[in-house]
Amino acid sequence: KGKSAFMVSLALNASRTYKKQVALFSLEMSNEQVMQRMVAQDTRIDSQLLRLGNLGDDDMKRFVHSVGLLSELGIHLDDTPALSATQLRAKCRRLAAEIELDMVIVDYLQLMRPSSSMRLNNRVQEVSEITQGLKALAKELDLPVLALSQLSRAVEQRDDKRPQLSDLRESGSIEQDADVVMFIYREQYYLARKQPEDGTADHAEWMERMERVHNLAEVIVAKQRHGPIGKVDMYFNEYLTRFGNYDRAHSQTADDAPF
Repeated sequence: KGKSAFMVSLALNASRTYKKQVALFSLEMSNEQVMQRMVAQDTRIDSQLLRLGNLGDDDMKRFVHSVGLLSELGIHLDDTPALSATQLRAKCRRLAAEIELDMVIVDYLQLMRPSSSMRLNNRVQEVSEITQGLKALAKELDLPVLALSQLSRAVEQRDDKRPQLSDLRESGSIEQDADVVMFIYREQYYLARKQPEDGTADHAEWMERMERVHNLAEVIVAKQRHGPIGKVDMYFNEYLTRFGNYDRAHSQTADDAPF
């Protein structure tokens, strides 16, 4: 519900604004799909139009210009499927030997596999081996490793859909090994699936609620080993798959640049 878009926003912001070198391992999307999301965020062209290739002359010029600029950023894409923690570590070591690597992002953890020497029948134990490997990588290279994760289906069965630590899929080792755990919650996503019949009082109330949460995403800090927990309101445009500063986005300034 927005985790990959958040990942792309983080990578773009770290590289473009802070000139950091970011290794982005996408086990779910291809490099082309990740680049497509980056272009959508950069150009503000609807991601659906980009997927279909349905671009006018002006949009095509913006697209070509954006691809040129993005290719010069320090974002190193790798879409090797089913990576093990050992393989990921080797790739990061090689990259760190070539450049001053600042950050590693993995999308997403459950698509990784344990090392060949550690094949286990218990998936919880396998995920534990993977998270411990990522933790060791962060310590060895002295950099942040951001690993995205799926949630269990338990969240869908509650009235309040805000994720909790217990919702992390194969959660034990993730919660234990992570220094920080953040969740993304978009009430608009769930509310849109509960639209009442048009013309009813319930529909009018639903419209008011939809207006209040339009383009609003909550980033929930559920765990922080060395700091406070809480939440931050963010702006999210689902057509551009773009996160931005919530206050800025709602100040009518038209500047929803990534945070």
